[in-house]
Amino acid sequence: MRAVIGAMAMAMAAAASAAEVTVKNDSLTDLSAGVIQAGFVAGEKAASWLTSPCTGNIVGVQVFWRSLSGGAAFVIGDAIDIHRAGSFPTPGELALSVLGPVMTDGVLNEFRYLDENNTIPISVPVAQNETFVVAYTFSENPPAVGPSVVNDSDGIQPNRNAIYAEISPGLFFWFGSQALGVNGDWVIRAVVDCQAAAAQADVSAAITASVPAYTAGAPLTYTITITNAGPSATNAAVVDTFPAAYTAPTWACMATGGGSCGASGSGNIADIASLPPNAQVVYTVNGTVAPGTTGTLANSVVAVVNAPVTDPNQTNNTATSTLEPDTDRIFADGFDP
Repeated sequence: MRAVIGAMAMAMAAAASAAEVTVKNDSLTDLSAGVIQAGFVAGEKAASWLTSPCTGNIVGVQVFWRSLSGGAAFVIGDAIDIHRAGSFPTPGELALSVLGPVMTDGVLNEFRYLDENNTIPISVPVAQNETFVVAYTFSENPPAVGPSVVNDSDGIQPNRNAIYAEISPGLFFWFGSQALGVNGDWVIRAVVDCQAAAAQADVSAAITASVPAYTAGAPLTYTITITNAGPSATNAAVVDTFPAAYTAPTWACMATGGGSCGASGSGNIADIASLPPNAQVVYTVNGTVAPGTTGTLANSVVAVVNAPVTDPNQTNNTATSTLEPDTDRIFADGFDP
């Protein structure tokens, strides 16, 4: 690994709420010395193994990104992943990914949402004393003087820092950072909301289409249903980014069971629904399949609860409608010679 040592002037993230705790291994503070590790290549990862101080929700991730001179252009990384603990140095199950993080030089970059519109919050439940992994994946090779990830300079803790390294073209393996010459803790952190565990709400999404197969140039209606099985009330971010072939969509929402949602809109759905236990909101979307459309028409909707409420079952938060073109119009109309 190529390393450059310099004084780090850290632009810290905004103040967290009283219930939030920044979980870290490193000792870096404003104006303290850190080490820029610029020896990575695209596809490699730097990872911190962190331990939650409480039962709660991971609501943010932080990566310090720095060049020797400062002021370098921003870099779009590949991803920041949150994993369950595995067997060091190899992380366990992937819990969540922040794709395409925009990294600013000289800043402790903090991310709290999965999308650039800040509508889908990071929300990963953790138990007290649970170890989890936050890993930054490089999209390109850093220059020799950065910007890149940073570690502190006062020693490395055992089994807390890892690197996913390319040992031959296209072949990657996990290693403890110290084995590859890194002698400090990564400045890669997480923010845990320690009040989040008190409430849970099982929010689910479903979607149906008005026809079993689409016709190019014809109308198409989607019905999207978001339900909260409880036991707690929650607000849920509902997002549907419609495929380009689904043109001029307009939508209206109806709520039952004491819920509420945006009354109507046009274009993509980016709504906040209020969902008491057993409440439901239904979005009816009307649009037209663009003339000349061919192939599979897929449309997905996602509903994510907002902190401090957690969702005990995150396998049912996304639903997808997949339609093929209706190429057999004669028999579809009931004509059978």
